[in-house]
Amino acid sequence: MAGFGSWIFFSTVVAASLFGASAEIKVTIPVGRLFTYELMRETFQNDFEPLLKLYTGQLYDDPMIFKCNKQGFPDLPEWLRLVQRHPLDNGFLYGMPTSPGKTTIEIYAINKRSYDTARHTLVIKAVAEKMLPYQAEFFIPLREVEKVLPSSVQDEIKQDLQKLWSTNALEIVNITNALDRGGRVPLPLAGHFEGVYVKVGSERYFSKCLQRVLTVEHQKQCKAEAKVKVPGGCSFCNIPSNCITWCKTALFDLTKKEPAPPAPTVGSGILEAGEGFDPPESPPSRDFFPDYIVTVIVPLILTIVLCLLLVYIMFGRREGVAKRNARTNNIQLYHHHTIHGNAEELRSMAANRSASPPLSTLPMFNSRTGERASPLQSDSIPLIMAQQDPYSDTLPR
Repeated sequence: MAGFGSWIFFSTVVAASLFGASAEIKVTIPVGRLFTYELMRETFQNDFEPLLKLYTGQLYDDPMIFKCNKQGFPDLPEWLRLVQRHPLDNGFLYGMPTSPGKTTIEIYAINKRSYDTARHTLVIKAVAEKMLPYQAEFFIPLREVEKVLPSSVQDEIKQDLQKLWSTNALEIVNITNALDRGGRVPLPLAGHFEGVYVKVGSERYFSKCLQRVLTVEHQKQCKAEAKVKVPGGCSFCNIPSNCITWCKTALFDLTKKEPAPPAPTVGSGILEAGEGFDPPESPPSRDFFPDYIVTVIVPLILTIVLCLLLVYIMFGRREGVAKRNARTNNIQLYHHHTIHGNAEELRSMAANRSASPPLSTLPMFNSRTGERASPLQSDSIPLIMAQQDPYSDTLPR
């Protein structure tokens, strides 16, 4: 029985490993429609530890970081973006394919607790489909892109815009973060949001509320940055965070094709008679000597004057040693010579360790005459013999 249980455990581990190694998701999306795919942390948590809950009853909720790239390339396609605000949040892949084709996306999940890595493959097949002829782009200032991408929030925004458009046949074409359109990063305070651009399309023409955006009066108010009043009966945001900014609303009528620019007129390439080539005259001569004086001579003279001034300050204003000694107090000069003498004596003793102790370390000595006092004498003998010291007149009493 124990062997049978071990065999089941081994088979489960092998099956889980094979399933995790060949995890591939296939999605089909029409061109010109919003594509959204949520990267669930719970799905990758099962790949990291598939049997943890089955045998131990414990299931972790680890923080994860998602990294995505196009297969064979270092980055995502230009129409696809990845957003994940925090490692404890799910990630989102979103964008609008612009051309039909097949794209393979590699999704890597990095477990921040165990540093394990799981890999999934997402195959996106974009099929050609007719573009919605009438499209409108709205700016929602009180939203952030990762809060808008869940399907439930998209349905709420779509319901408000359906009332504004007066039609239920409305599809979300694209969602763009305001930071990708040149918006500023908001302050990290409550009530400040990045803002989101939501683009929707329909087969039906714009409602009367939307057509008021095209009026001259509305455009003048927006250009003057005045407070634009919401057209009467055109406020349909049941949730305050879904209210739009009217001045940033743009309408696109794809049925009106812009005329192609006219083709350039091709000439014969031969000049007509009487229109010969007239070369320009030579420019007049110019005297560069004043420029030479300003750019070369004047800076050179200034440099010489500064050098002479520096030489005078460094050498002409220095006082000599004799003059300095004459202006120095005798007791200060004597103290200075004593320090120098002791320093010279210590330097001479540094090379010979067997030399006699220096005079400055003896208990009683005369620094001028070198006479030593007997240690048996009284300690009241002065350090400097006044009758033999020529500088005794300057000593304080």
